[in-house]
Amino acid sequence: MTPRFEMGFLGITPGAQEAIPMEEVQEALHRHVTGDWGDVCKEDAQQNEWALKNDARLLSSYKSKDGEKFWIITEADRSSTTILLPSEY
Repeated sequence: MTPRFEMGFLGITPGAQEAIPMEEVQEALHRHVTGDWGDVCKEDAQQNEWALKNDARLLSSYKSKDGEKFWIITEADRSSTTILLPSEY
């Protein structure tokens, strides 16, 4: 699928880097940039669709194969995207 937005600078927090295998991070980044928001509720998915058109922040939520929940957040100006654990927010 084609990317729906620019991700900007990519960053990953220490906790996410330790807990999530890099191949799973890469897979989640692909899902995020193509508009597969993962395990978000219907309202958050709708918010992301609105955010694409209105230059607002994007949030996706995924789980690793080991069950570790992690988020991917792209800033409103699309200057950066961060992979992090919810506890690091």
